[in-house]
Amino acid sequence: MPQPVFKRIVLKLSGEALMGSQEYGIDPEIIRYVAEEVHSVHELGVQIAIVVGGGNIFRGIAASSYGMDRASADHMGMLATVINCLALQDALEGRGMQTRTQTAISMHEVAEPYILRRAVRHLERNRVVLFGAGTGNPYFTTDTAAVLRAQEIHAEILLKATKVDGLFDADPEVEAGATLLKKISYMQVLERQLRVMDMTAISLAMDNDLPLAIFNLKNKGNIRRVVCGEQVGTHISC
Repeated sequence: MPQPVFKRIVLKLSGEALMGSQEYGIDPEIIRYVAEEVHSVHELGVQIAIVVGGGNIFRGIAASSYGMDRASADHMGMLATVINCLALQDALEGRGMQTRTQTAISMHEVAEPYILRRAVRHLERNRVVLFGAGTGNPYFTTDTAAVLRAQEIHAEILLKATKVDGLFDADPEVEAGATLLKKISYMQVLERQLRVMDMTAISLAMDNDLPLAIFNLKNKGNIRRVVCGEQVGTHISC
């Protein structure tokens, strides 16, 4: 059986990925599916942290476009990520995994505050740690939060699970001839403005030499394949 090549990872899930075929909200089947995928990796002894977006419930940048103050809208989006974390936490625990949710905005009744040393300790005890509320600051996306948390906990790679097979040289939903880029450098992503993640996140990953893997969440076993070193989707590095 293939063995993992990474000991500690951060998995970034978009809020949209949790919608399934719905127009908004959380699809229970998708939550269960994600929990099964995470469990298959956890069984290998890999330490897993998860950053979840909130776009399936509320997207701050969209709300700011119709007049809402951006800081207020972003804080609402942060609260949406916590809802997703709690839903995923419940599904993970239903499969026998120990978990902890930590948030960048204090809400002691439902989650721990984000404390780096405590998060690392949980990982060392094989608990899955979910990071909610982004960075706790407006104007920063959950992509940037994922890269930041990955650096802080010394993760070896950031996995971004999406709805497409990886990073393409054009929008595959618009151009039928779009080509999948299996390997690409941070600088090429920035120069070509390939918006698989926001530019701040890519720059932060480049400055700290954090490898990124972009792949399709819907293909069963993809998370495990990436963790075991298979070429899946797109890998971004120096």
